[in-house]
Amino acid sequence: MEASRAVSGPADRDEGVYREICSVADRIARARSKGELGTILAGELSQYSLFDLQIIGGRLNSEIQKLPSPYREAIRPYFREQLFGKHHLLLAMHRSGAFKRLDSPLRDREIFGKFCGMLPEGVFSWDDAGERNPFFRNPKNRLFYYLISAFTLFVLDEPGHPAGMPFPGGFRVEQRGKDYYCLIRDKEKEVFYSICNFCPAKQSEEG
Repeated sequence: MEASRAVSGPADRDEGVYREICSVADRIARARSKGELGTILAGELSQYSLFDLQIIGGRLNSEIQKLPSPYREAIRPYFREQLFGKHHLLLAMHRSGAFKRLDSPLRDREIFGKFCGMLPEGVFSWDDAGERNPFFRNPKNRLFYYLISAFTLFVLDEPGHPAGMPFPGGFRVEQRGKDYYCLIRDKEKEVFYSICNFCPAKQSEEG
């Protein structure tokens, strides 16, 4: 979803909110294991109220409704799994104490560092100017997307877009054993805030 958005100008940015998001990125960057990262992310996500989640869900549904049928119907469950399925899993792991037992290192410190460095600017690179609903134009909602992505990419070591998720043209994210493949992974390199740039999936060459 992020690849279709344009970069907002500096005038669109609230500097106070920007500094808060920089602080979140700094806290995430301190994680030294998957369990530490999961715990930090759970702490950040616990600050989202039910109302916040309803707004995020409403924004997601609004974006999906803009897609043509039957692609809209095919992709809907994957987008919901990408955000809310992973949100539920993260909180369930936190409550069960799973993160305390998860001491394995993050898969790639360099890529993880680049993700954390991207996060503040990435949050403010989504163009919300056309949104009529003022609740949708909220950096906190965009941050939610990146927090969930950090969990998926660096705690679970899974692609940001779920396996089986269809893309226009009939392509899908594939899982083959323990490996994941995606035909469009490298096509997002020019979009610095795309989660594809940090994805553990391998570039597929199959058309």
